[in-house]
Amino acid sequence: MHLVSFVSVLVPRIAEASALGDLMYKINRAVINPLIILIFGIAVLMFVVGIVEYMANKDNADAAAKGKRHMLWGIIGMAIMVSVFGIMHVIINTLGITLPADATLPK
Repeated sequence: MHLVSFVSVLVPRIAEASALGDLMYKINRAVINPLIILIFGIAVLMFVVGIVEYMANKDNADAAAKGKRHMLWGIIGMAIMVSVFGIMHVIINTLGITLPADATLPK
């Protein structure tokens, strides 16, 4: 039942787009890029929290190790998000998706 309602909402949106590339561009711009930015921001915050934990607890080995783990996972998160951003651009360029004629790039 839910699949039918999802398809009934999605199909008019696909038909509304001038091309599949236009739809992919809109999904990328409206959904995927903001998610990448949000998760990247969380990873940066985790890295900064790790630095603060490490610097504040140099004398306590357990707390310093926890800070190191937060820094490590923050770096891993940032690397993954940069990779996702790059993979999305490779996919878009491989499929030949270009900006719609009426689109303007943010400055």
